[in-house]
Amino acid sequence: QVQLVESGGGLVQPGGSLRLSCAASGVIFSIHAMAWYRQAPGKQRELVAQITETGTTKYADSVKGRFAISSDNLKNTVFLQMISLKPEDTAAYYCNALYYSCGWESGWGQGTQVTVSS
Repeated sequence: QVQLVESGGGLVQPGGSLRLSCAASGVIFSIHAMAWYRQAPGKQRELVAQITETGTTKYADSVKGRFAISSDNLKNTVFLQMISLKPEDTAAYYCNALYYSCGWESGWGQGTQVTVSS
């Protein structure tokens, strides 16, 4: 019914940049918040950045000053601009959203891989 599709991941050298996108589609009446999480093999999934319907943002300490989250409310899309990428940023990045469809629901995208290496 509701799908979240991420894109923009890839292989990049340390110090490089990437821009991730996540588009929500389907019958959605409103979105309360959207967020980016990441998970590396053997590690817990962690919150990277979040933006609410009011535009309030928050970031993990490890990415502050390097990552920026933004949204296009008309297109139900959230972005994650990443600069000064480090090898420790390597992970699968997932989009999450809290939205109203058939009642309030939350969902995950399939993920997009970000690999930072020389």
